[in-house]
Amino acid sequence: MEEAEVPMEHLHEEIHHRAEHGGEKWISWVALSTAILAVLAAIAGLLSGKHANEAMMSQIESSDQWGYYQAKSIKASVLEAKIALSATPNEADSQKRDRYEKEQEEIKTEAEQKQSEAKSNFHQHEVFARSVTMFQIAIAIAAISALTKKPAFWIVGLLFGVAGCVFLALGFGH
Repeated sequence: MEEAEVPMEHLHEEIHHRAEHGGEKWISWVALSTAILAVLAAIAGLLSGKHANEAMMSQIESSDQWGYYQAKSIKASVLEAKIALSATPNEADSQKRDRYEKEQEEIKTEAEQKQSEAKSNFHQHEVFARSVTMFQIAIAIAAISALTKKPAFWIVGLLFGVAGCVFLALGFGH
């Protein structure tokens, strides 16, 4: 699962062009802030993708463990039936059945741990993805500010950038 990328290069180029040729000093600050927001968006995007991949891998490993658990369960059931139908109980079969049941508990614990890891990584993926979204909105609004020459839009864009930073920090804090 990879994040969909929104092409922002054109917006960056337009802002930098306006900053160089516009004559208004605050537009240079818009260009600088959008460059910083773009770097933060790239970092958040990489982290989001990393956690999405980790979530998927943990879920696959969990499914593998549950399959292994079921195989041990079938083996234990077959031995249980053999023991029940046998005229003379075989001690080796009883020990093997007990071993299968013990192994099942270990396998179950590992499968549940992998499921928990998958959920945790997917949650971090979602938080980082929200961060990317906020940064992209911030960049777009900053571009509108530079194009319309209205500093109020830049302030709104910065507020979205702050929201992106909050989500980025929350992703690290999880």
